Amino acid sequence: MNDTLRIRDMTPDDCRRVSEIRINGWRTAYRGLIPQSYLDALDVDADTARRRARLAQGDGVVNLVADRDGEVVGWAAHGPYRDGEALTEDAELYAIYVSPQVLGAGAGRALLAESTRRCTAAGHERMLLWVLRENTRARRFYERAGFHADGTEETFEADGAAVPEVRYAADLPLPG
Repeated sequence: MNDTLRIRDMTPDDCRRVSEIRINGWRTAYRGLIPQSYLDALDVDADTARRRARLAQGDGVVNLVADRDGEVVGWAAHGPYRDGEALTEDAELYAIYVSPQVLGAGAGRALLAESTRRCTAAGHERMLLWVLRENTRARRFYERAGFHADGTEETFEADGAAVPEVRYAADLPLPG
């Protein structure tokens, strides 16, 4: 094994592995931050079906995977920033998840770098993202990459609990 990491576009064949990574990521990163009942109810089969359908319909989302020696170890998705139902000129990182077994090994940084590179190439001047307020590991990751909390906060509901999120922003291209 030569441990080569490659960032590439997601294919339909990647959808199940991406769903596994996403759900395992939620269950690992959000334990204690989101009700356990919500995390326990996440379903890989249902998530895979939704992911395949969205990929097939071409919804404008760019889905990338981190592939290490033929195994998908991470996933990121980006596209236009969603402000309610309206899209803006800004880009948004919708999601980035890495298999818990490879956290800290560079897949997340590589996915973020490719997403920001593609958003810059598409003419976006700024990228926004949402992160759970209490997810200090993720917040540190984004801050090291050049993002900063911009003062905007929202909550979403998960099994009756309000879960606060903080918006982060960065001008593109990112430094470094």
